[in-house]
Amino acid sequence: MTLSRFSEGSGINTGTISRILHGNRPISVSQLIAISSGMGVAADHFFADYVEECFAYSVSMRRIRPFILLSAELNRLDCIEQILHRLLDDLDYATELFEMAEQLFERNQRSAAALLYKSVSEVEKYQHSERLAMCQYRLFLIGQGENLEDNLRTAILFEPYVDRLDEGYQLDALKHLIHVFMAVHKWDKVDGLAQEMYKLAKIFYESKHLSRRKEHHENHTERPLYTYILYAWLIRSTVYEEYGDYKKALEFVSLYAYGQGWLQEQDEESERIQQQFGEWATANTYLYRMLSGEKEIVHEYADYISKYPDEIFLALRYMIQAANQFDWNIDDILNRFSEHTPLRTYKTEFGDYNKRIINESYARFLSDLGMYQLKRDRNDAMNLILEGLQMSVKINSDRNIITCMTLFEQYRDQADSEAKQKFKSLSSEVQRLNAKKNVFVANHF
Repeated sequence: MTLSRFSEGSGINTGTISRILHGNRPISVSQLIAISSGMGVAADHFFADYVEECFAYSVSMRRIRPFILLSAELNRLDCIEQILHRLLDDLDYATELFEMAEQLFERNQRSAAALLYKSVSEVEKYQHSERLAMCQYRLFLIGQGENLEDNLRTAILFEPYVDRLDEGYQLDALKHLIHVFMAVHKWDKVDGLAQEMYKLAKIFYESKHLSRRKEHHENHTERPLYTYILYAWLIRSTVYEEYGDYKKALEFVSLYAYGQGWLQEQDEESERIQQQFGEWATANTYLYRMLSGEKEIVHEYADYISKYPDEIFLALRYMIQAANQFDWNIDDILNRFSEHTPLRTYKTEFGDYNKRIINESYARFLSDLGMYQLKRDRNDAMNLILEGLQMSVKINSDRNIITCMTLFEQYRDQADSEAKQKFKSLSSEVQRLNAKKNVFVANHF
């Protein structure tokens, strides 16, 4: 192929090609892509070689920035890692790398963003800066997955950085931490974080209205400031529910049931949010009375919750829990709401229910339903317990794994050979998870 024909195919003029070939000028990312196109090879064909090109003349972020962004788009994380390794010791690049990380985070290119956040964190680890805290926050969010124990580890690593964040991010950081600790039943921790959320939200909210202007910290919150006050009360009612102190839980219900006494906003959004919390308050009042042993309330609770399809699954879980505790028969309710038992996404005015909490609730639901059916000698009981164990293993929920394995062993004589084989297979997976935890502990202590 002649130089002129290649120029036509690539769209680069012959003079530029000649200077590139003679090493007289660096190659831009756009020229690299044009050359690859002209040669009929994949866009990232020369990426590994281009890493060296980025440093061949002088270090130029004008070349490095578009190369990192394109590498992220094409999932060439190896090239990003090589670039970052060369820049690692220079604080001068931290600002631009952080800005790129934020751009990638917004584009949902989370794996690439994580590499940049880690690099900036490493460079600034002794700086105690707000940017370091933000990197740790983003890494915490990126690290959230189905594995509850992994989520817990990332939460523990991130928590010391919360108070270094810009004020506008602190409330949502606390909310995300609360969700992690709720999923693993660390209720004392949840309560402490909810109290901190309430304190900060109240300060920010009062400051906003005293100054009669929109404070900068609200610019970053996912929801209006007053929502975090209501949510903190909701979380604290849940904590006391888990403690079995339903009287105290109802005290917090009365706080988030109605915000008219102090809420200064009177727009459509605030009305929707107040309505959502009011619905939760009514449902939870039924719930706490039921969990206290009031059998006559169960069908009233079912009738109320039937108007809110996204709340039915969680209500069913608690109804089964109460039925097991007090030996009630709720077959009619289970039949009535049978279509709501599969796992799916549930939406509220505060956003989707946290996926990790829903997954954990579903694992508990399966084991509780299995226990309910065992008491009635029903054939599907052992399969429900195995489904619960399978889900518990998937999300690495220690508490639910122990519950399901204990139930299966207790009623092993009711299991057929197929169920016993499945239990054996899942037990091996549990052993693998435990071995992985032991390796983590050995490497960190």
